[in-house]
Amino acid sequence: MVMCDAYAPTGDPIPTNKRFNADKIFSHPDVIAEEPWYGIEQEYTLFQKDTKWPLGWPVGGFPAPQGPYYCGVGSDKAFGRDIVDAHYKACLFAGIDISGINGEVMPGQWEFQVGPVTGISSGDQVWMARYILERITEIAGAVLSFDPKPVLGDWNGAGAHTNYSTKSMRNDGGINVINEAIEKLSKRHKEHIAAYGKGNERRLTGLHETADINTFSWGVANRGASVRVGRDTEKEGKGYFEDRRPSSNMDPYVVTSMIAETTILWKP
Repeated sequence: MVMCDAYAPTGDPIPTNKRFNADKIFSHPDVIAEEPWYGIEQEYTLFQKDTKWPLGWPVGGFPAPQGPYYCGVGSDKAFGRDIVDAHYKACLFAGIDISGINGEVMPGQWEFQVGPVTGISSGDQVWMARYILERITEIAGAVLSFDPKPVLGDWNGAGAHTNYSTKSMRNDGGINVINEAIEKLSKRHKEHIAAYGKGNERRLTGLHETADINTFSWGVANRGASVRVGRDTEKEGKGYFEDRRPSSNMDPYVVTSMIAETTILWKP
């Protein structure tokens, strides 16, 4: 399988070719020197083809409330694992740095992780992993959705949490660099939200492990914050942080390059 970035006859990148601008950022000497690593947690929902209702849900009805489905096992909790496992194996075979899968909070919802991957390769690999997943759901007769809030009500949405670090953050004293980066992100919150996926306002409500879309926040081990710093990172004084704002339908080229631009190149 080969993925190409596409150009119009004039030589300009087509509007959906977000790789073009991302490559400019990742080719900047300051960004190259920092070796940005990304780990993207891609959530998605599997739907029944004929009913347009999540896999495993009773037609016209609802399953039992959320709780037992997250990382769950058993035919009454995990719906579509054959698809998930086939996708994992196909990604490994294709050479994608897929690093995990898990059942998500809402039944019929799953997640795979790609990373750690350096620079623009993150966007390349996530797009290919998405393509492979849709090919497998096609074979299985299921429908793949990256909608950030596929079912309204007391059900979790779907995101693409983006874990990020630079060489300076991974070295001793990196926590200071992380704090500076988070401060920069807070000052460009609106710009990032505008680029972090369509329909994200339905997901980022301040409920269901999200932060409110209009307010930037961060914290240690806080799932309800815009940006989360892990306990290990705090303890070791170096490491990475997680931007929890991107939605499941985000463009990984846009999100990864924007984080690098804001934290490495942007001067407030």
